[in-house]
Amino acid sequence: MKTETTTSRQVAPLFAAGFTTAFGAHSIAAGLGAEFDSLGSSLLTLGLLLAVYDVAEVILKPVFGTLSDRIGAKPVILGGLVVFTIMSLLGIFANSALTLGLVRLGQGAAASAFSPAASAAVARLSGKNTGRYFGRYGAWKTLGYVSGPLVGAGLILWAGFPALFLFMSLISLVAALWVWRTMPNLPILPKKRYTLKDLAGQVVEPGFIVPTMVLAAATGALGTAVGFFPNIGSEIGLTSVESMGVVSLLAVCSAAVQPWIGRLADSARVSFRLGVMLGLSLIVAGLLIVALLPAFISLLLGAVLLGIGIGITTPLGFAHLASTTPEERMGRTMGSAELGREAGDAGGPILVGTFAAVATLSVGLGVLAVVIIVINIVGFLMLRSTKPSVNHGTTA
Repeated sequence: MKTETTTSRQVAPLFAAGFTTAFGAHSIAAGLGAEFDSLGSSLLTLGLLLAVYDVAEVILKPVFGTLSDRIGAKPVILGGLVVFTIMSLLGIFANSALTLGLVRLGQGAAASAFSPAASAAVARLSGKNTGRYFGRYGAWKTLGYVSGPLVGAGLILWAGFPALFLFMSLISLVAALWVWRTMPNLPILPKKRYTLKDLAGQVVEPGFIVPTMVLAAATGALGTAVGFFPNIGSEIGLTSVESMGVVSLLAVCSAAVQPWIGRLADSARVSFRLGVMLGLSLIVAGLLIVALLPAFISLLLGAVLLGIGIGITTPLGFAHLASTTPEERMGRTMGSAELGREAGDAGGPILVGTFAAVATLSVGLGVLAVVIIVINIVGFLMLRSTKPSVNHGTTA
């Protein structure tokens, strides 16, 4: 059994990998709208540039997750971080929408490799402390998610896209060296053969589908808050600094709560079912408060509730996936779950934006709240009727 100190030292570089993928996904968004005119681009091109990173992740995360099961997590994580560094360096010289799009596509493909492999490695290295370490892992990803637009906008305003891509190359290089020096080579476990029926059954098992829905809901709410809370702040007369301060408050609350709730889960003081019910309920409350009363105080309260709710659901979701998945297919499971998170990341803002366009932003936030309520109820009912799975395949 590993000691606490040894385990912490080995898992820590994976937190850096998580921060890198989250920062890389969102750092360019804040400044792209201000700079795309200089690239001679249309609004359609702007949308494609914003989406291409996520498109690569949606397609490739399950593939690389499965690959990490076959060849080991460390080579996949290290290879992904190295490619991310190379693509970021090439981004320094991108001077057109086409070259920028190709760089973002390469970054997304690289992140698709090290993100699910890092999640699987955290699960295997954590032992009985999956909640604690996924709490820390999720906290660092949340910080990367929220700090990306802030830092990205600052770097782009200071010295354009080259400064941002140089920064991304540095953080990914540091993460790669840290993984190379510190992360152990996890043993490749014997594979088990699964029929198509087995695979289909695994996808709809409550142990997989419920935490994946929860993670998608939490990520969708986070993406919505990051995208639309500053817009609400602007409409009620807040400055840009005050509006982004609301988003930063959300990030701080989420990052503070995640390690704490993870420790509670490890010590069996909070269950997955009751924990996610509470977390999703807080997220719903935060969305409704902002939707019904768009004012500075409600934005602050909404950010706190959302941050705490996201901080509760994220480590519980990942820890539940880790505890219900055989280690030999941990990478595939985490890759598929990350696909669900990407769907939430894109789907939440799209849903809110669609209803905001045909009605009001308050209506959009209310619709998202209703969707999360439905997820909460469905998840609770599925977990209550869960039966133990007996089909584990056959050893290859």
